[in-house]
Amino acid sequence: MAYLLGIDTGGTYTDAVILQDEDRVIASAKSLTTRHDLAQGISRAARAVLDQSGIAPGDISLASLSTTLATNALVEGQGGRVALVYIGFAAGDLDKHGLSDALRGDPVIEMAGGHSHSGTEICALDTDILRNWVAGCSDVSAFAVASQFATRNPAHEQLAVQIIRDLTDKPVSASHQLSAKLNGPKRALTAVLNARLIGMIDRLIARARSGLDDLGVTAPLMVVRGDGALMSSDQAREKPIETILSGPAASIVGARWLTHADHALVSDIGGTTTDVAVLRDGRPAIDPQGAQVGQFRTMVEAVAMRTTGLGGDSEVHFRVDGLQGGVTLGPKRVLPVSLAAQIAPDVVHNALDAQLRSVLPGDYDGKFVRKLGVFDAGGLTERDQTVFDRITDALLPLGDVVKTRLDQQAITRLVSRGIVQVSGLTPSDASHVLGTLSDWDSDAAAKAMLLFGRRRTGAGDMLANDPEKMAQIIVDQLTYQTALALLETAFAEDGAFDAAPDVLARSTLMQLGLHQHRGLVKLDTGLNVPVVGLGASAPTYYPAVGALVNCDMILPEHAGVANAIGAVVGRIVIRQSGQITAPSEGKFRVHLPTGPQDFGNFDAAYDCLVTHLKTVTFDHATSAGAQDIQIDITQDIRQAAVEAREIFVEATVTVQASGRARIAS
Repeated sequence: MAYLLGIDTGGTYTDAVILQDEDRVIASAKSLTTRHDLAQGISRAARAVLDQSGIAPGDISLASLSTTLATNALVEGQGGRVALVYIGFAAGDLDKHGLSDALRGDPVIEMAGGHSHSGTEICALDTDILRNWVAGCSDVSAFAVASQFATRNPAHEQLAVQIIRDLTDKPVSASHQLSAKLNGPKRALTAVLNARLIGMIDRLIARARSGLDDLGVTAPLMVVRGDGALMSSDQAREKPIETILSGPAASIVGARWLTHADHALVSDIGGTTTDVAVLRDGRPAIDPQGAQVGQFRTMVEAVAMRTTGLGGDSEVHFRVDGLQGGVTLGPKRVLPVSLAAQIAPDVVHNALDAQLRSVLPGDYDGKFVRKLGVFDAGGLTERDQTVFDRITDALLPLGDVVKTRLDQQAITRLVSRGIVQVSGLTPSDASHVLGTLSDWDSDAAAKAMLLFGRRRTGAGDMLANDPEKMAQIIVDQLTYQTALALLETAFAEDGAFDAAPDVLARSTLMQLGLHQHRGLVKLDTGLNVPVVGLGASAPTYYPAVGALVNCDMILPEHAGVANAIGAVVGRIVIRQSGQITAPSEGKFRVHLPTGPQDFGNFDAAYDCLVTHLKTVTFDHATSAGAQDIQIDITQDIRQAAVEAREIFVEATVTVQASGRARIAS
């Protein structure tokens, strides 16, 4: 009998589950995510689920972690200072391919060198220039190296990596080790982002490992990749870029385990976002273009996911257009007023009561602000520093801090840097008022609803004159925006439409069809597959969503901890690809890490490449902790018709080694 511990760090909660033999959930628990130090929330959630289950920590056979840390860091522009060695690329490539934006002023050296499409050296690498430059980069946390056509011949990347390691003890990310595809600038971008994340992910894993050890959990620690597969914690430290979209990927794996659904949309509502993906034949669809995170398109394989800034803690905004008025939600997350009142009851209730006694509604009614464990941010403008100095680690009414409109802009910038947190009205507060949630302070939520409802519509009427009405308006808006997110994903993945998914989802015909329009024209529209609703608040919000989009809504038991389940039931999967090209007729060139190798016939070249890839994938899977390893081989052979005969152009061979994670005895 084996006990498996799965942990997921979300925007609001860190979830933990214990499974018995991958067959059933025997305990689950939640702890508030500690954004300033995620490892604290991980330890608390793990301790809570161990206490609930009665399982001894030493009896845990495997632990696995899914995390949003890498994704959030890239979206919010966080991470270490890096240096890029950029070899053999054209002038201006840094600007054309977004590398300048990714570097954000970090040092870069553009050097002659690199290889041709066939793997032939263009010119030698000037190692003296590189050594002098590396010696001057003492203030960076990691290096990234990218060379033109390194996937056809990585010799210059390997030489640059060796020079950096001879001169420094800093980690190095080589682009050919992150992707076997061409498109050198995109590989360089991926290497830069990977280097930026190395220190951050390393600290998280080290702290998480230490926290589990303190609890007595000594089992191997795995980490979820962006495609839903597992990797060892050592591999995650080396290639942290592969953990982007880790959390959403874990939710898809968890949804499949919970429901055994083959064809469905999976919608996971968290505190910050709603993530929607597609299950086809029981497997999550993989984004063929690589994972998109914020403004960056990487070469990392990841689940095809549409992420919307819509969650239980999304900020509620007053919509002033039209006579009726209304609300819209997100995309930013705020601390719910009901939770703020639990943290600082006197401050929050006294401020809300004073605001309710005022005759006119104020711009900052029901809003509060605090620092996030940072007291010397550094690098702030004079205005931002002035506003920052007014804020403390204790919650304050936002109106006490913001004196002018420019101050409000400063607050926005401080929030975007992750050093200040704002509290305001959210769907979670609406759920407290409507009685579907009771975790925090419902009275504070009701007061905030009254304050927000006093706003005047274009017709001069109050938006809502009682808390329950205001709360229902917010929940109805959440239902509508969730339905749009589902429809946009369906249109994007359907492949039968030319118009943009957001335009199709919002079209008059679609919206009338959702409500079964009956006039001279009869319209019925909706989703043709079921939706698996995940997240702690899914049972509260998603029945109405299913009714709106006219589909079956599956709300499995343990939907609130599906991410943590997915974190521990996934398989270890290692994929490696290689190419065979034809530099001349009758010659077949295999591109290996040791350099190109030529053969006189295709079969010999193919056997050489497959043997190499099978060895590498099997060894990596074994070192990652896989057992019962299976090997699968796929190939893509390109040929061209020339004078009525087929001429070989190139072939890409992909070998996949997969197996279950080894369970500690």
